[in-house]
Amino acid sequence: MIERANAFDFYGPRSLVGPALKAGDHAPDFALVDSRLKMVTMATFSGKPLLISVVPSLDTGVCSKQTLHFNEQAAALAERAGFVTVSADLPWAQARWCGSNNASHMQTLSDHRELSFGQSYGTYVRDFRIESRAVFVLDAEGVIRYAEYVPTAGQEPDYSAALAALRAAIG
Repeated sequence: MIERANAFDFYGPRSLVGPALKAGDHAPDFALVDSRLKMVTMATFSGKPLLISVVPSLDTGVCSKQTLHFNEQAAALAERAGFVTVSADLPWAQARWCGSNNASHMQTLSDHRELSFGQSYGTYVRDFRIESRAVFVLDAEGVIRYAEYVPTAGQEPDYSAALAALRAAIG
């Protein structure tokens, strides 16, 4: 297990567990739980570009804003790309948040069981058992075309860069 420093400023700097993935890497497979407690793997999105938005918790301001921003984009691009938000929130908490915020274009997936996604994608903050904010764009073959690890808990990702990478992956 790899630990690396991050400026995640939730009560001071914390270490992230897992690799620092970058453009050109093959995306690790994942097994996450949807709001109906069914397992969802990367194969679910096979043959289609995928934007993965990772947040610490949907019930916080910046995470909510990030998810709603990508949900809005998913409304226009959902036919040509997949959009998911990953957090360690429980699946029914994710479903409640989506219902309360009219977020129906982006699928929320939970990593609460083992945080295996966080460990594989390098977003696991062991000290708090949450994910660190990040965005990944995968092409239709599962190759990472964009990876951003947001260094500060209250900072939003670079939406424009992530969406530009997604549009390029769509072709």
